[in-house]
Amino acid sequence: MLITLSEAASKIKTTNKILITAHVQPDGDAIGSTLATMQMLRSLGKTAQVFIDDSVRKNLHALPHFEEIRRPSAEKFDADLLLILDTSPDRIGNVSKLTDAPILNIDHHVTNKGDGYELCVDTEAAATCEIIFRLSKELDVEITPDIATCLYTGIATDTGFFQFSNTRAETLAIASKLITYGVSPHFISEQLEKKSLAEVRGLSAALNSLKMFYDDKVAGMILDHETAKKFDSTEGFIDEIRVIETVDVAFLITEKAPNVCRVSMRSKGVDVSKIADKLGGGGHIRAAGCTLKTTLADAEKILVEAIGTAIRN
Repeated sequence: MLITLSEAASKIKTTNKILITAHVQPDGDAIGSTLATMQMLRSLGKTAQVFIDDSVRKNLHALPHFEEIRRPSAEKFDADLLLILDTSPDRIGNVSKLTDAPILNIDHHVTNKGDGYELCVDTEAAATCEIIFRLSKELDVEITPDIATCLYTGIATDTGFFQFSNTRAETLAIASKLITYGVSPHFISEQLEKKSLAEVRGLSAALNSLKMFYDDKVAGMILDHETAKKFDSTEGFIDEIRVIETVDVAFLITEKAPNVCRVSMRSKGVDVSKIADKLGGGGHIRAAGCTLKTTLADAEKILVEAIGTAIRN
């Protein structure tokens, strides 16, 4: 059920124990929005805790209160509300087993329809952190430098540091306002750009796997498990092939385990969110992803065929 941001704020005001989560394979927007919201709710005197059912890449560990993020266990969490940010409930992993509390979902992904739960969605927002910034006003919460840093990180990462087509005038206005609250853009960019030696070397292996399809309109990198496990993150790899002048759609398939392949897609024109949605994932028009529970070879075949269909249509 779709609700307004004001209605979402009212629901939060009436609850005291809130479990906050986001999607597996979390990015800067997922971590930034959950940590910012946790701090906001605690400032209101509420019990708030972030659970993420996945590892988080190292360059996000510098965010304020990152060390407080918990992984789900068999133990239940006493909550009045399950607040899901930056994703739909089907992508939070084992966090869903921690509580039977009612769900409130705040998101900006066009593929999130709100079937069976209360959803506040703004598909025009560049990042969920944009919505959380507006939520702070609804809740009358003071934005501290730590909260601002988390929100700015989510907006910066989901816009490619304000290079992607989802960057709006409002996006830049919010980012500018966050700087007045104490954000250091250079610190955030330096932290997020850091890569280990293994990751830099891994990029070479990824580029060696490059394949071109459909008259060079599609570029893909395919990493098997042995290659992928050598580095902490593949973040940014796909951007190295997205810039090829003939390419409309770029993709990266990473074999995380036997018969578990994670897919990331970027595009210049094709709506990759529709491709991801059909394959059980989601995302944005220009950036989306999914998980294919099959072999690496079959995952490549399935994805390439789906992209080809989208290009023809």
